[in-house]
This record gives sequence, C-alpha cells and structure tokens, in this order.
Amino acid sequence: MNFVESIARKRDGAELRPEEIRAFVAGATAGTIGDEQLAAMLMAICLRGASAEETAVLVEAMRDSGACWRLAEDFPGLVDKHSTGGVGDTVSLVFAPLVAACGVPVAMMAGAGLGHTQGTLDKLATIPSFRVATTRGEALDRLAACGVCFAAQSDEIAPADRKLYALRDLTATVPSLPLIVASIMSKKLAVGAGHLVLDVKWGSGAFCRTLPEGRALAGALVSVARRAGVSVRALVTDMNQPLGDRLGTASEVRAAVDVLEGHGDSRLRELTCELAVAALTLAGEAAAAAAARVTEALASGRAREALDRVVEAHGGRPDFSALAMPLASVDVAAPRAGIVTAVAAEELGWIAVELGSGRRNREDLVDPAAGLVVHARIGDRVVEGEPIATVELGTRRVDLGAIVARTAAAFAISDDDSSPLPLVAARLDGTG
Repeated sequence: MNFVESIARKRDGAELRPEEIRAFVAGATAGTIGDEQLAAMLMAICLRGASAEETAVLVEAMRDSGACWRLAEDFPGLVDKHSTGGVGDTVSLVFAPLVAACGVPVAMMAGAGLGHTQGTLDKLATIPSFRVATTRGEALDRLAACGVCFAAQSDEIAPADRKLYALRDLTATVPSLPLIVASIMSKKLAVGAGHLVLDVKWGSGAFCRTLPEGRALAGALVSVARRAGVSVRALVTDMNQPLGDRLGTASEVRAAVDVLEGHGDSRLRELTCELAVAALTLAGEAAAAAAARVTEALASGRAREALDRVVEAHGGRPDFSALAMPLASVDVAAPRAGIVTAVAAEELGWIAVELGSGRRNREDLVDPAAGLVVHARIGDRVVEGEPIATVELGTRRVDLGAIVARTAAAFAISDDDSSPLPLVAARLDGTG
C-alpha cells in the first residue's frame, strides 16, 4: 500500500495499521514523504481523530525516530515534569530544585515560548551563562552534579516531532488531541525518566478551554505513559487567570527565587508543592511524609540552596541581582471599585508578548526586562484608582497607552461576589 492510500483510509475514518503509522513517521524523519502528503495526513488525523492504539503507536514511532537517552538506567528514581502551558506558570523553576532538595532527581526537557505563554528555556536564558543540556552525556553530568537536568530538544531527540510540529503550525492542525499527545510523550519517553508528573491546564488562558477537554488530554497522556511502563500522576489545574503574579522571563525567575525563599506568590507556591508531593509519592514516599519533606525543604532553606547548585551545574552564575530589570514601570489603575470577577489570562499573556517577553514572529528576540505584574486576582475587592497590574517596559518600542488600556480591560470588575475556581480540578493516575 502506498502512502496516498494510507491518507485516504484515515480521511475516510478508518484506523491506520501500525506499519502505516511507522511509515508516516519514518517518511517525515528521512524526508522521503513530501510535505504536502505529510500535511494531508496531519489534517486527516486532526479531523478524524485517532484511537488509543493509533496514538500509542504514533508516540512510540516518534520516540524511536531519534536517540533514546534512558536516563533512568543511571538514575532509577528520576522524575520528569511537564506542563501543557499557561500564563504566569513558573512552576518548573521552583519544582526542580525543590524536588532535588528532597532527594529525588529531576530531568526536564524545557521549551521556548509558544504563542501567549512564556517558555522555560527563555526564562533560563536570562540567568547569566546558564546552558541547558543537549546530549545524554551532558544530562548525566548535570544530574550527578546537582540532581537536576534542564535539557533542550536537539536534532537527536524525536526529530520526527520537530518536522511534524512545524507542519502543524503551518496547517492549522495544532489543536488535535492525538497529535498533542504524540508531541509531548515522544519527547518525554525519549528522555527516559521512570516517573512523570503532568500539569494539564484548562481555562481561558490554556489550550484546553473546558474542564472536560483538560481531563481528556490528561487521561490520554496518562494512558500512554502507563503503556510505556512509566509511573505517572496528572493534575488538571486552573488557568482561568494567571497562575503566578509575574509574566516575563527575568521577572518569573525572580518569582521562583521568592517562592524558594519561603514567600512569593501563594498560588504558585501551592501548586508547585502539590506537584512536588506527587513526584515524591511516585518515587516511593508516603503522601504524608512527602508533604512534610517538601514543607521542610522550603522552610529550612535547602530548596533555595539547591537552586544555586542547579545554576552552577548548568554553567551559570547564581547571582539573581544580575537579572535584567525593567527600564520603567507603569501602574494600571482599577477603573472602578468592586470585586474582580475575571482576569483574561490569555490577553495578559499576549500583552506580555507585545511588551517583549515573547516572540511575535520567529525573528523576534525576547526582552528579559519586559513583562507584567498582576496585583489583583479573582475574588479580590479593589478600590477605584488602585493598581491592579504593573506594566514593565524593556527596550521594545510599544504603544504604552494602548497597552495600559488593554491591561485594564483584561480585569472584569463588578459589584457581585466572586470566588476563584479550585486550583486543582482533578487528579488522575490511570488506576481509576
């Protein structure tokens, strides 16, 4: 059967055979299938969906398109953590040193900013001389030195994903559950941790707009992980407002330091601690003991000390006073008194991008000094004229008046009482 027949079968709703999926991935990797046919198959999968078996085979084929690091062979207790992306989501920068301070090694393949979200790679790049790992040897060296490895996808890890994701971006096939699962899990399985914690966002600032969509994505990711022999826990978490109070690369690094020093944003701290407890329980700790260990690591300062070791092991200089600072700051005033009933997370994310903390196109450079500080959250009572946010300006030229107006409009204020949704909406481990 040639590949045109495979496209036609999926177009008509048939289930692809494993050999057809493997041929699709092999052709994408080697360049033996043209972009027009790859795009046609991606569109067919996006429109027709894929079964659990098709998705699992696609994940495995994409994982095997490049090198498999199998880091758990050298570090058996190794934990990986993945977030599906959000606004003000600084969890990774707190989670890694916190879990390592509790005696559990952590490896994460970080990504650059995508759309309205700020990426972990861009945040790490603001730390002077920080270098992520790009090979298995570098990953093992960093784990041995500090118990943490931050890695970046290179040509050797899941090259099929790099090719197919670029085409998905060009063909409007990004919002496809099986393709999302394959993209995430192929890289996770290629890194090869034995335990995986997933933070699946839902809400106005997330890819999954509704809670059922978030649960479906979490369930699919958990299913693939368990099939691969990886112990896994997924949290479905609220992204109907920014998670933390900072948006921007250097600003979010400072937010992580604040939490590790025992203060900082309460929502960011709460979610990171729950994810850290999940990581420790996957590694064999009882839940109560894991919670106590996480609390002690923060209170004693050991988690903060671990951050310095992480930075040094990655070639960086743990002098956080050297992080870029905004050139100017402008407060955004509440237009009226009342209670905050909504905060448009995605809009704030795009505003941060416009200021310079993300890329409007591939040629843009990220400005580490730019960003936003969020002062008001859902349920807060505000007074007319008091700051509900602060715009942090870097070197990128912007229309400040328009930015301030957009930021103010992102906060809905009324006379009605309002409460935030639960930070964690669901917990899944695949056991029912």
